Amino acid sequence: MVGGGLAGSEAAWQLAQAGIPVILHEMRPERGTDAHQTDGLAELVCSNSFRSDDAEFNAVGLLHEEMRRAGSLIMTMADRHRLPAGGALAVDREGFSAAVQKALEDNPLVEIDRREVTGLPPADWEKVIVATGPLTSPDLANAIRGLTGDDGLAFFDAIAPIVYKDSIDFSKAWFQSRYDKGDGADYINCPLDDDQYARFIGELLSAERVSFKEWEENTPYFEGCLPIEVMAERGPQTLAFGPMKPVGLTNPHAPDVKPKAIVQLRQDNAFGTLYNMVGFQTKLTYGEQKRVFRTIPGLENAEFARLGGLHRNTFINSPRLLDSHLRLRADSRLRFAGQITGCEGYVESAAVGLLAGRFAADDCLGRATDLPPPTTAMGALLGHITTGDPETYQPMNVNFGLFPPLSAEPGEKKPPRGRARKAAVSTRALRDLELWLAKVEKINVSS
Repeated sequence: MVGGGLAGSEAAWQLAQAGIPVILHEMRPERGTDAHQTDGLAELVCSNSFRSDDAEFNAVGLLHEEMRRAGSLIMTMADRHRLPAGGALAVDREGFSAAVQKALEDNPLVEIDRREVTGLPPADWEKVIVATGPLTSPDLANAIRGLTGDDGLAFFDAIAPIVYKDSIDFSKAWFQSRYDKGDGADYINCPLDDDQYARFIGELLSAERVSFKEWEENTPYFEGCLPIEVMAERGPQTLAFGPMKPVGLTNPHAPDVKPKAIVQLRQDNAFGTLYNMVGFQTKLTYGEQKRVFRTIPGLENAEFARLGGLHRNTFINSPRLLDSHLRLRADSRLRFAGQITGCEGYVESAAVGLLAGRFAADDCLGRATDLPPPTTAMGALLGHITTGDPETYQPMNVNFGLFPPLSAEPGEKKPPRGRARKAAVSTRALRDLELWLAKVEKINVSS
């Protein structure tokens, strides 16, 4: 196993649960990355949110539930270190990482090797999962490209700032979740009126940014994680209809006044002392971040525990390079997992790690591998990675658009639409997941 992020940690756990000894190679702290802050396994380098935990109406929430039922280490530890976040699953990042690492350290079948794998795994490594993530070391990335003859793809991923709670002015800010979801008060909200919003947009667009390195200049951004200033460039109202939309919230300091926009901050640690600025990933210089973000009402005296940043993420053209079991066509002893395959998001990465670990265990034990049905979230995600169009392949979060369409119910002319469609897709997914898990267990017992 190469890589100790979410996918690598999950894959190692799945292999160990199947009774397969694992050596997990993680280059940190011997060699750091542009984004990691610690040497902990499964470190969350961007947001601390696993996004929606709604298993009925949200595809990522459905993926959460599927992974729980499939024995995911990542979901187990996320649930244990959960923080208030409305309908989302946010975690204490330090506690979560430490718990994942301890579980692997305590497993007698897992050995953690803190040395960098600088090239292709040696020929005597019979079965290898490469889960080095979007920050694969240059030496290994170049070796993979040399083997595949493919230049691969790359995109930018940005990190949002984290603010100390006690530096926020609550005479202007308040606690509330949109539409009072979750506990109803899981986010800190900072309102802007028309003039304040216009000033903020102006300052944001004129602020100095970190210069691209030569090798980064032509790398496209991932649409799901655009820097706040890039979103603002698309039009002055973009943020007011995006991460700063004022809907579902009422300012108790001025209940009759509708804000033009609202900045939300989400709890980032178990103590509730740190809050991250939701959707505020950025490439502004550190000095400019402090200056511009302190124009936001409530954040005039904000102290930052971490400022935002931007790093280049790389991934392979999986539909062209991988088979249905995530094995490299050019060298079937190598299997890939996580964000390097072109899935996007913490949970998606861990889910692909879960599948890669299970597939590898089947190979090691000489068992038949049964792929998850495409009607499940895991199956739909696997389908995107392995059967997408190589010419247009881009990173993708799990979403209901990846699932096979529904058929009309008996007596109905058309299949359900809207929320009813989402609920029906989720019901079908969990039903088919249970059938798949039962079938896999039967295969395992008979092998």
